[in-house]
Amino acid sequence: MEENNKLLILYATQTGNALDVAERLQCEAERRCCQVSLLPINAFDANNLPNTENVVFVVSTTGQGEAPDSMKEFWKILLHKNLSPVWLKGVHYAVFGLGDSGYVTYNYVAKKLAKRLSNLGAVAILQTGLGDDQQPLGYEGALDPWMSSLWNSLYHYNPKLLPKGPDVTGNETLVNQLKVQVTYHEIDDLHSEFAAMKDLERLEIETERAHLMSTSSFSKQMARPHCFLQVINNNSLCKDVHQLECEAVSSSVVYDVGDVLHVLPEQSAAAVDAFIRRCNLNPESYITIQHKNKDRHDALNQPIRLKSFVKFAMDVASASPRRYFFEVMSFLASAQHEKEKLLYFISAEGRDALYQYQKEQRSVLEVLQDFPSVQIPFEWLVQLVPPLKRRAFSISSSHLVHPNQVHMTVKVVSWSTPSNKKRAGLCSSWLAGLDPGQKVPIPVWFEKGSLPSPSPSRPLILIGPGTGCAPFHGFLEERKFLSSFGATAPVLFFFGCRNEENSFLYKNFWLSLSESGGILSEDMGGGFYVAFSRDQPEKVYVQHKMREQSTRVWKLLHDDKAAVYIAGCSGKMPSDVFSAFVDIICKESNEKDMTQERAVKLLKDLQKNGKYHVETWS
Repeated sequence: MEENNKLLILYATQTGNALDVAERLQCEAERRCCQVSLLPINAFDANNLPNTENVVFVVSTTGQGEAPDSMKEFWKILLHKNLSPVWLKGVHYAVFGLGDSGYVTYNYVAKKLAKRLSNLGAVAILQTGLGDDQQPLGYEGALDPWMSSLWNSLYHYNPKLLPKGPDVTGNETLVNQLKVQVTYHEIDDLHSEFAAMKDLERLEIETERAHLMSTSSFSKQMARPHCFLQVINNNSLCKDVHQLECEAVSSSVVYDVGDVLHVLPEQSAAAVDAFIRRCNLNPESYITIQHKNKDRHDALNQPIRLKSFVKFAMDVASASPRRYFFEVMSFLASAQHEKEKLLYFISAEGRDALYQYQKEQRSVLEVLQDFPSVQIPFEWLVQLVPPLKRRAFSISSSHLVHPNQVHMTVKVVSWSTPSNKKRAGLCSSWLAGLDPGQKVPIPVWFEKGSLPSPSPSRPLILIGPGTGCAPFHGFLEERKFLSSFGATAPVLFFFGCRNEENSFLYKNFWLSLSESGGILSEDMGGGFYVAFSRDQPEKVYVQHKMREQSTRVWKLLHDDKAAVYIAGCSGKMPSDVFSAFVDIICKESNEKDMTQERAVKLLKDLQKNGKYHVETWS
């Protein structure tokens, strides 16, 4: 067995969250003077796993219980039938999963990985950690106690792994954890270089350079935007939902219905300026950022204006800082009362106090304003401030119907904190407020989502309550277009909203398609059924409407081999819909021995065969 006093951390990420967790684990391991290596799972040969005594996996679950793309080759090797039950004898492992309990396959990848490692002879260091996006603190609510147990368990079986022990107090090790170096450049030549560029060209280069220099290596995977969009129509569908019709302005666009649009939001100029003033930074400085990790390649880094880097790469106005941010602040606070408060926050006794403070979801800027004596060097800010992340939106249009356009259905996210302070989602509020006349460029990336584009000959059962209808607007727009060239298969669509008067999104569009001869009409084998949950004393949801139409659902599902597509907010909806399908199968099947267990297996077989698709969001 090699490297028995070293720790390997492997991560498999789809959106970047697993990388965030892995980097935090690496940071905490280094504070305990542990020799640690951090790698994406696709950079590690699974055949070498038997030679790795101590390994921590951080894995996310995507779609319908699928592993991230980066994990698929690793997983193939691990599932090889010729591996013996003692192949991983002597390997100690821990798994932390990131998932969403709104899915039936909650944290399926983490659970399956832990089970497979155990079956191959590896020994679990501790119980698998399960991060849940549905919890108030998201995955971090489970991560903190799990990490504490991890260090204790590692130290218990091999004290040499953690020379400083499982519990580290004080911040004497912080100075050694700075991982970036900022270089400042002469302004004149660089300023003239950017001044000569056209606006979109400059924006594209600045976005790319900012993401290449970001501390989040995940952002480098898609550094340059695929294109820029501009809003040509901003239609209010109801109080807090907008339909944005956008046109590509930098290059042509190509996508399929079911694809996902990733948008980089624009932060408030006032917030960016306030952050720069608070941190005593020169916004006009030109900088490059090098990473001290030798595995990182920064040769392509070219100078960028400091203000542009903050604007495009650092989430100063919406993301909340993590616990480590407060720890660094406690080291740098010059006012004694602020230092004492920060030290209390990061102590075991002050965990609840920090939790209550964080429940207000204060941004990085707000936290810095709460502790005015803290002056954090820019190198530390680059490392500590959460990266500005792209937000994903289901595409609501068909490229066949609207060449060079992309439509989005945007619900403005808003909430109140425990102290009744109003908060709003950065990206959704920015998009909803865009004026077509201002022609603001929107940097975007296209990706395949969990809803593959269906063949027009495939019957469909669509379930999309609320803004879950967004991708199905594109599906049906395209099927209507194709129906003018030939026959298309029938579609059943179950839509749900609070009430008919105020939240019936795309009402006229659906109703027009459900008229006689339309692609949602009953005479064409389809149907459109709406659940208004608040228009009567008893709440009615999509699953109730599905049960009412059980005969139609069963015919399409069983006789016509329909594909099922479900989209909408996570939570209970996906599992409630799944249960409705189970009930329908048990009721409508002619098989006398059809049990709930068999119905569940039938649905899971549909999932495995790519005929049951779910895409939900928090």
